[in-house]
Amino acid sequence: MSVLNVKDNRQLSPDEVLASGEYPLTRRDLTEISAMIYADAGIFLNDSKASLVYSRLSKHIRQLGISGFREYCTLVSSQEGAPARREMLSHLTTNFTRFFRENHHFDHLRTDVLPGLLVKARNGGRVRIWSAACSDGQEPYSIALTILAMMPNVTDYDFKILATDIDPKILAQARAGIYDEGALETVSPAMRKQSFREVDVQGRRKYQIDDKVKKLITFNELNLMGQWPFKGHFDVIFCRNVVIYFDEPTQMKIWTRFSGLLPEGGHLYIGHSERVSGDSKNLFDNIGITTYRYTGKGTGRKS
Repeated sequence: MSVLNVKDNRQLSPDEVLASGEYPLTRRDLTEISAMIYADAGIFLNDSKASLVYSRLSKHIRQLGISGFREYCTLVSSQEGAPARREMLSHLTTNFTRFFRENHHFDHLRTDVLPGLLVKARNGGRVRIWSAACSDGQEPYSIALTILAMMPNVTDYDFKILATDIDPKILAQARAGIYDEGALETVSPAMRKQSFREVDVQGRRKYQIDDKVKKLITFNELNLMGQWPFKGHFDVIFCRNVVIYFDEPTQMKIWTRFSGLLPEGGHLYIGHSERVSGDSKNLFDNIGITTYRYTGKGTGRKS
């Protein structure tokens, strides 16, 4: 999921048109939309993204049959407009991902992390991995494919991947596990042959991931800004290219919440432009490129 930045518009004209077309978008409209998205999901908007906001929401406004952004803001801020507000969130989040993105994380997972976790599972232990902001599923499926390549019968053990995202529409795509051929460019030929099958979708050739891979993963809707209904620890957390778009206080809150879910020695993988910040820096060792190991309260080194 990608999100957008915000700046203070209080001294600027609220009626200035920032994007025009079928439905003019004013600064007042953008400010109200920004406030709602921030309250719902920690997502920020600024004037420079007015054209993007216009392009993504104008079709939604047309489908709703309303007069423009002013009426749209009134609708999505009302109780009866709750479904439209959820749609607004889906329209304003961008889901960019690919299989084995930032492959150094998967190399580290395979060589340094999974051997111990697989032994733990074979010995009857519980192993959990969380893919936060999983988009259309390519990240958690990459994790599952890495695990299955090392232990084909892993589903016989208490080893599970939780994949979450805020957008229910993208989660539906993830659960289906159907991709264009281009999406599989970073998947090895052997892995493609073993774990994907060709399917026809409305006359187009696509590829669906095998059920044995899906069996490792549970997909659930989750807002990182909301409650996390988890009962136990995660051995590994992937949360990549999301936190960088939150403001600093929110980032520090997220790092702290992650640390509370990791056991000593648990691993956190983050995005290429992200760094653990705030007091949480003292809880993690930075052991590789955007790769962290939780060391316990007060025992970590500053990264």
